[in-house]
Amino acid sequence: MRVLFVIAEMAPLVKVGGLADIGGALPRALRELGVDVRVALPFYAAIDRSGITKAAELPDGAALWRVDVAGVPVYLFEQPAAFDRQEIYGYDDDGARFLAFCDGMLAAAAGILGSAEPGEADWQPDVLHLNDWHPGLIGARLAGDRRHPWTGAARVCTIHNLGFTGPVDQDFVRQHGLAAPEPDAPDSALARSIRHADLISTVSPTYARELLTDDYGWDLAPLLRKRSDRLCGILSGIDAEAFNPATDPHLAATFDAGRLHLRAENKLALQRRLRLPEGGETPVLAMVSRLFWQKGSDLAAAAVEDLLAAHPLQFVVLGQGDEEHTRPLLALAARYPQQVAVRLDFDEPLGQLIFGGCDLFLMPSRYEPGGLGQLVAMRYGAVPVVRRTGGLADSVAPYEPAGAVGAVDDSGVGFLFDEVTPGALAAAIERALAVYGDAETWRRLQRRGMAQDFSWSRAAERYRDLYQRAVGLRAEGA
Repeated sequence: MRVLFVIAEMAPLVKVGGLADIGGALPRALRELGVDVRVALPFYAAIDRSGITKAAELPDGAALWRVDVAGVPVYLFEQPAAFDRQEIYGYDDDGARFLAFCDGMLAAAAGILGSAEPGEADWQPDVLHLNDWHPGLIGARLAGDRRHPWTGAARVCTIHNLGFTGPVDQDFVRQHGLAAPEPDAPDSALARSIRHADLISTVSPTYARELLTDDYGWDLAPLLRKRSDRLCGILSGIDAEAFNPATDPHLAATFDAGRLHLRAENKLALQRRLRLPEGGETPVLAMVSRLFWQKGSDLAAAAVEDLLAAHPLQFVVLGQGDEEHTRPLLALAARYPQQVAVRLDFDEPLGQLIFGGCDLFLMPSRYEPGGLGQLVAMRYGAVPVVRRTGGLADSVAPYEPAGAVGAVDDSGVGFLFDEVTPGALAAAIERALAVYGDAETWRRLQRRGMAQDFSWSRAAERYRDLYQRAVGLRAEGA
């Protein structure tokens, strides 16, 4: 089976968030299952040009480039006017930029993708896997073109985060020759991708169910309910090689579940790095996240402030975000400089050290489609404290003490809460700190988390099955 995996980010070529980790890891796992996956994304100015070769010239000064990343063929669409910029997103013309990407890939379809592989016959996809809104208008363009080589390809739309839809207004529709919008949802690139997809997936089973509600599906909930028979959730994984505490070069001391005592060296190194008082007994709470409304960093700041007077704990934060959500964290660090450290930066080595050195990893998300932080935290022996939503609910089994509901042994891997309030988060942290005080129980909790299998292999099997089903539906005209 041949799959063109179209996405806006792919690690290690370019990364803004977790979308890049999925773009880098899932295609590789699919190829290990025998799926002929190739990735397409824009050629941003931030991408290192080393080892990249030009595959074809395209209209309007565009070009298609080719590179292999960990055995995965990758096509890079170059159009300097759209993508030769300092940032990846955040421009007023993002809609036009990514429509140019969609149109460029469609222009590259007629044998060009195949000819990019020396000696290879024409390569055409059986499945177009369109990730988030950025490639969403490919399906809309194909709906009006019965002669295009990709017209018969099945289309899978994956929603990584419904908070970003690529809005489309009437002027944009007229200017770019798009079909008139349907009345069943506000017009956007993502809405059109959902409407024209053979199957729709998202990144966890719970988030798939949440999207059908007005509280989580918002204006797209009616459209998603109408297509609910085509919607499924597949829990995302993590790259087990990239996130491995036994080999991670960013840690002060590598370790595994059988050598958890070595983990203490990472806590001390983290405290030194952030100029906090060193102490192995002090519980360290952490957040590594984009800092904005969805992630609940405001809840964390308020909850931790309530706890600082009652507990000898430390709180470390790494991330970037808007001023509304960074200001309370910086104020907290200013008031408690011996207990709180905030770094407003994208610093991958520091992030890895935080995973390897903190005791509790906080994800108080208002919604969380899949979540990667909690998976990495567990692999690194940090215990997650998360809100019961989306992928957090699917991946973090709640801690239960021995004797609970008749169980002989304690169970679970983390601490969950439901209400979107600082008090609910603080109560969950209090429960975690009570268990932290029992070293033997805490060590069992850590080891259970580290034993979880969140590799991409199982998720890749589900996506392979999804592709096969989509091909069947397309063939049936369903």
